[in-house]
Amino acid sequence: MAEPPFGPGPFLIAGPCVLEDDRVNLAVAERLAEVAARHRLAVTFKASFDKANRARLGAVRGPGLELGLQALARVRAATGLPVLTDVHEPHQVPAAAEVADVLQIPAFLCRQTDLLVAAGRAGRPVNVKKGQWMSPEGMADAVEKVRSGGAVRVAVTERGTFFGYGDLVVDMRNFARLRAACRAPVVFDATHSVQQPGRGRDGASGGLREFVPALLFAAAAAGADGFFLETHPDPDHAPSDGPNMIPLGALADLVARALDVWRAARSPAE
Repeated sequence: MAEPPFGPGPFLIAGPCVLEDDRVNLAVAERLAEVAARHRLAVTFKASFDKANRARLGAVRGPGLELGLQALARVRAATGLPVLTDVHEPHQVPAAAEVADVLQIPAFLCRQTDLLVAAGRAGRPVNVKKGQWMSPEGMADAVEKVRSGGAVRVAVTERGTFFGYGDLVVDMRNFARLRAACRAPVVFDATHSVQQPGRGRDGASGGLREFVPALLFAAAAAGADGFFLETHPDPDHAPSDGPNMIPLGALADLVARALDVWRAARSPAE
């Protein structure tokens, strides 16, 4: 099985927003495995067993903890990719850590002390997503809570900052500021950064996926260590976050171009 991320960059975390049936999960994971092999890139499959922070009561949340972890285990067995999933409450952490190679703290929960400490105790790498209202320097305390539980490998993810009520902006200075404040690798979540909370159909979140490439390439140049991309074979009919997900067919080319930018930005000047 491939190593999970948070070593030297670049690395990729990618997958559908929420776990679906094996057909969708494995279609995405198999494409990611191809990308990993082609670029000798550390790739981690991500998907949530529960989307607990949906805008509407009746929104799709996912298969739940037990069935979701079983689905993640099948992805790992079929492809050899490490897998990542969100945890929302401390009691979910032990079970998730038995299957997932990486645990993730959702942005809205980045100040939940008990959850952060529990994730740190699980013996897995932990990715903490920066709250949409948080300063880069404010995330140092969140990362310290994870480390207090014993976690050795921690990353922090930039996913945009609220700009008014229905939009997000990305401050490209944040990659350097997060790395300095948190002493951790910094990931760029290009797909959630184009989300438009509450501006989609029926009050759901909208999104502007056409801006993902530009932001991704800018982040690659600005200092992101890794990339986070949600992708789906048919985003317009995905149960969650479709407007900001990348079509699976476009993923390989997008990643290749981002890697070119990442390497060019770090090459010695001629």
